[in-house]
Amino acid sequence: MILIEMEDGGKIVLQLYPEIAPITVANFEKLVSDGFYDGLIFHRVWKDFMIQGGDPKGNGTGGSDKTIKGEFSLNGVNNTLSHTRGVISMARSDSYDSASSQFFIVHADSPHLNGQYAAFGKVLEGMDVVDKIASVKVNNAKKPLAEQKIKSITIISDISNSEDVSAESNTSDVISTENSTEDSSN
Repeated sequence: MILIEMEDGGKIVLQLYPEIAPITVANFEKLVSDGFYDGLIFHRVWKDFMIQGGDPKGNGTGGSDKTIKGEFSLNGVNNTLSHTRGVISMARSDSYDSASSQFFIVHADSPHLNGQYAAFGKVLEGMDVVDKIASVKVNNAKKPLAEQKIKSITIISDISNSEDVSAESNTSDVISTENSTEDSSN
């Protein structure tokens, strides 16, 4: 699992699916392990669509040094993960194999993205944080007026001893307790 910790204390826990998008998951986990995302921002925020981050330039034009094969059907890969609320997927340019470090979390179901972008995981906890980020004021380019800074993204072990993902309430209680001093001024 992956923990995205925001500068304001908000936490998002992700489950990744290497069986669906092995290249994408391996690339994302490598960047996480390298600390690539620490201190970056969600530079593109579109309420009722998605929040996007992972660009070291902070404007949508940057990425890591390595690009990867796009794991989606238009590129010959059977990716069965639908772009529903809470799914994490890789951003890319027009080239199918141009994804590097930029990712987005789907804020509202976006089936029009299916088959065109490499979905590779899902939010298990912290959709309230995604909702909060998605609700901030933005400029015409969808860039937040107040920075939505990622403090760190880390690989974590299962924070719940339950193998049943539906037992999210226990995990939620742990995260809610940790977020009790969360600043909601963004």
